[in-house]
Amino acid sequence: MSNQGNDMKRNHRELGQQLELFMSMEEAPGMPFFLPKGMVIRNQLENLWKEKHQKAGYQEIKTPIMMKQHLWEQSGHWDHYHENMYFSNIDEQNYAIKPMSCPGAVLLYNSKRRSYRELPIRYAELGLVHRHELSGSLNGLLRVRSFTQDDAHIFAREDQVKDEIKHVLELVDEIYSLFGFSYKVELSTRPEKYMGVLEKWNKAEASLQQVLEEKGIDYSLNEGDGAFYGPKIDFHILDSLGRSWQCGTIQLDFQFPEKFGCAYIGDDNKPQQPIMIHRAIYGSIERFMAILIEHFDGSFPLWLAPIQVSILPIAQAHIDYSYQVKAELEKVGFRVEVDDRNEKIGLKIREAEKQKVPFMMVVGQKEMENHSVALRKHKEGNLGDKSLDDAIHFLQSDM
Repeated sequence: MSNQGNDMKRNHRELGQQLELFMSMEEAPGMPFFLPKGMVIRNQLENLWKEKHQKAGYQEIKTPIMMKQHLWEQSGHWDHYHENMYFSNIDEQNYAIKPMSCPGAVLLYNSKRRSYRELPIRYAELGLVHRHELSGSLNGLLRVRSFTQDDAHIFAREDQVKDEIKHVLELVDEIYSLFGFSYKVELSTRPEKYMGVLEKWNKAEASLQQVLEEKGIDYSLNEGDGAFYGPKIDFHILDSLGRSWQCGTIQLDFQFPEKFGCAYIGDDNKPQQPIMIHRAIYGSIERFMAILIEHFDGSFPLWLAPIQVSILPIAQAHIDYSYQVKAELEKVGFRVEVDDRNEKIGLKIREAEKQKVPFMMVVGQKEMENHSVALRKHKEGNLGDKSLDDAIHFLQSDM
């Protein structure tokens, strides 16, 4: 959570309602409803994630939301996380709705015989998970009961682990930089309640520490705050108000592969146990969206904005031309709306400003005759008359 959670300067719940992004309803406490404009932002984040992961050598997977109870007993979640899970009974068998995607990734890894030549295997999943949070702690998109984790699970040989962690550190930096976030790094060590033997924990902690030092990354030590199956590196992003949010994580795990009997055939033709790296960058799509809403105060960069251009005809006689402009913009991929209400232009401009639309195009008789637009930018005002082609090039340069 935020270090300054009471800072109400930019409340994402109020902005979410004002900008028609998402809703919370009493019919599903802690399980947000996304409106069309909110889905645009969500899809842009997911598309970015998929593109970056494909380039980084990940294979995308999807695993079931609900699996049998014995799987969660085997994974250790039953003992360590039972009170935060939801359950169901089907065909006289107990099932659990997944709070994490790791066991599903392990089942896929174990579905066939593996060779040392195949490793590392990088599975990435936008996994919908459910965790029970007390009703009093629910907060918009920041603390919810259902959310989508941008999970990835890497199965690697011991000699590959350090390079894989370095690659994750680079991917985290690349994605956070796109949003203008600076961030702090924290190394979290063995908790009081943990799985496995001390020797493996010490080895895992030393590996993470060594990679951070080799990359020259400043970090702080958070003793006793690791996951129950392994130590982790956490990323705390800093927003435009200077608040700190824990989002990304890298967790090194010697325990899961042992519990599930994961193996690969080594170059000596003998079975070896891989090491598993759990990692997330957004942390959760919902929570990351909440942070972005407050970070940008709802004034999203052009590539992320639900509506990128609002076309404002001055009079009813200019509506047909407005829709021609809309069609031209949509041809080159912009998200556009036309405010064709029979209202004064001043009101239309004020409402587009209130909706924080990045650009407005005012069109009247002169613009219609010259195949031009009067371009306006959110918060900055009038940018002058431009031919439609010039206006399009201007917007493209702003992406």
